[in-house]
Amino acid sequence: MIYFLIYLFLEVMVTTEIASVIGGLATFLEIIGSAFLGIFILMNFRHTLAENVYALRTRQIDMESFSQRNLMGLFGAILLIIPGFLSDMIGILMQFSLLSSLIINRFSRKYHTPTQPKDDHVIDAEIIEHTPTLR
Repeated sequence: MIYFLIYLFLEVMVTTEIASVIGGLATFLEIIGSAFLGIFILMNFRHTLAENVYALRTRQIDMESFSQRNLMGLFGAILLIIPGFLSDMIGILMQFSLLSSLIINRFSRKYHTPTQPKDDHVIDAEIIEHTPTLR
C-alpha cells in the first residue's frame, strides 16, 4: 500500500510539473498518444509471444527470460495506457529488457534448485539391442 501511495504522489508531481511546462494541449496529446501506443502493443502481443515461444523452443532463451519478456512487456503496455508522465516513462522503459530484468531481480525471490550430490561410483552406459527391426 505504501508503494502505491508513493507512486501516486510521484505521478501527480511529475505530471503537474511537465504539464505546466508543455501546456494542456500537448499533455492531452501525449496522454492519448501513449494510450494508443499501449493498445497497439497489446494488440500485437501475440506476435511477440510467438517470437518468444520460438526462442524458448530453440533454446535461445531460458524459461526465466521468457517470463520476464512477456510479463514486463504486458505490464509496460498497461502502464502506457494509464494516464500520466511517470507511468508512461516506466512503461516505455519496461519494453526494454534491461529495466525489466532489474525489476524482476529486485522483487522476486531467489529459488535455487537443490543439486544432487555427484555419485562417483556410477558408470553411465548405453545398451544397444541388435534386433532386425532396428536395422
